[in-house]
Amino acid sequence: MRKLSIIIPVYNEAKTVHLILDKIKKVTLPDGISKEVVIVDDRSSDDTVDIINNYISKNPEMGILFFLHSTNKGKGAALHTGIANTSGDYIVIQDADLEYDPNEYNLLLRPVLDGHADVVYGSRFMGGNPHRVLFFWHTIGNRFLTFLSNMFTNLNLTDMETCYKLFDARILKTLVLKEKRFGFEPEVTAKISRLKKIRIYEVGISYYGRTYDEGKKIGWKDGIYAIYCILKYGMLRLK
Repeated sequence: MRKLSIIIPVYNEAKTVHLILDKIKKVTLPDGISKEVVIVDDRSSDDTVDIINNYISKNPEMGILFFLHSTNKGKGAALHTGIANTSGDYIVIQDADLEYDPNEYNLLLRPVLDGHADVVYGSRFMGGNPHRVLFFWHTIGNRFLTFLSNMFTNLNLTDMETCYKLFDARILKTLVLKEKRFGFEPEVTAKISRLKKIRIYEVGISYYGRTYDEGKKIGWKDGIYAIYCILKYGMLRLK
């Protein structure tokens, strides 16, 4: 039996974390694939921890692994903790909000299980799945960051900043990842691109984005830092 490890970095998601866990619980994966849920709370200041503990106590059959950071370190740091504590054959990243649909794990898994891919990115900018219409400048920003990243990695991704990234666990665990906040996306992309004989695929996914009033956290400063990370890790690739 192979296993899909689902890493959920959490920070102040009391309104939605139980809902995303319900969705994950209901997902049916292909035959021979089981689920492992690994949650890492990055020192939430709302009721997130209590809600997760209550959910775990009511759903022991899910075998959820729950880790707590003693201080707020950032999404990347939460992912580092999650990666180190997974036991699955494959690893997928899942935000604790409702912007991405866990039913689409099967879309991400398909190229891997068919023997074509080692890494699969879920693109919000390709395919015919539903996409909530929101921020024009966010879309332009995401496309620019992907374009800049592609220049250094020599990949032709359409959505480098996507949350939905699925990895062969053995490959991901070989990477030395340093970025503790939102620099994780360009760093992991740059470092994956440098590995020899790694097959990277994209699949179209749906996207149910939220507004800042609904809890969206990433802002323009994170975009500026992403540019810095693209240049930093891209230059290392060119050396």
